Amino acid sequence: MRQGQTDTPPVRSVAVIGAAGACGRQVVTQSLDRSLLDPDSRLQLIGHRGGASANEMHGLRADLRDAFADDAPVIELIDDPDAIDADLVVMIAGATVPTDLTANVDRALLAERNRRLFETYADALAARAGGEPLVIVQSNPVELGVAVFSERLERHRVVGAGAWSDTMRFRREIADSFGVRRTAVRAAMIGQHGDHLVPVWSRVQVDGVDEAELAAWVAGQRRGRSLAQLPAEIVAQRGRLLALVGSGDVGGAFAAVEELPADLRAALKPFLVHYTAGHTTEIVTAHAVVDLIALAMAGDDIQRPLQVRLDGEIDGISGVIGLPVLFGPAGWQWATPPQIEHDEMDALLASMDSIAAANAFARGGR
Repeated sequence: MRQGQTDTPPVRSVAVIGAAGACGRQVVTQSLDRSLLDPDSRLQLIGHRGGASANEMHGLRADLRDAFADDAPVIELIDDPDAIDADLVVMIAGATVPTDLTANVDRALLAERNRRLFETYADALAARAGGEPLVIVQSNPVELGVAVFSERLERHRVVGAGAWSDTMRFRREIADSFGVRRTAVRAAMIGQHGDHLVPVWSRVQVDGVDEAELAAWVAGQRRGRSLAQLPAEIVAQRGRLLALVGSGDVGGAFAAVEELPADLRAALKPFLVHYTAGHTTEIVTAHAVVDLIALAMAGDDIQRPLQVRLDGEIDGISGVIGLPVLFGPAGWQWATPPQIEHDEMDALLASMDSIAAANAFARGGR
């Protein structure tokens, strides 16, 4: 149970801000496909008043009811932030990375564009009567969204799903390397949901693989590379891969990324997907969110790497960062993370610095 909280009622209603977008549609569709919401539950589809999404939600509701018929929850259409009253709110609206291959992927500029949207909905949720909702942020930059919502709501009620998305990708890359299922891999990607992500190589485990074999594989993946160099590697390799996409050699780009170590593959494949599959990584982005919705409804706290706002839990550090925490119906609580190596901690601190600089830029502190 979280500090300052008592018994938490079960999650019975979910609101998806940005439901008409590609990722939002996936969130609602996957949630219903996994039967997370029964016919007595409520699903609120949140769109922008006066925008195209407000009209598109009518068609989306009809499509969902046709697909899921008698098993569908009560589906409500909302275009006023003040009318949101769900137990759990998913923030998945906003601008995303550029669709132009020649444009700079600047997370600070992305933060500046989405800040006002975060503030609008965070202010509305904070002002509502009847208690604070649980909030899952998956809009980018995830860290800014978590910062904005957690400044207005109790911070343990706000998480970002970016670290879980990154971890899912990292685990899959490791699983593919050993020819096992992803569930056989224990690994985490922490830090920023961006160029300053931090692969925790020192804690990787794979069922059925002994320590010596795994250590040799990890050493081969790291190739003497320092984690301090990883952000620059990501930027350089992204430029090389997207140049191949821009030249029309999409197959060559995907073949080239497969030659890279698992941490770089996990970081870079989303960009290839974004620029070759409709400018979105909607399926896995939504899947990570739906996993968390399922946990919030299940009743048990489970450890997941998530973006949260710390307040001294690690050596007096405060700020938003991706770390393993326990997550469940009442939100997140601190779980002492496994000991990590010095270079991993240094990379984590550098990640926090990058997040703080981007958030300051978005708030006008250039």
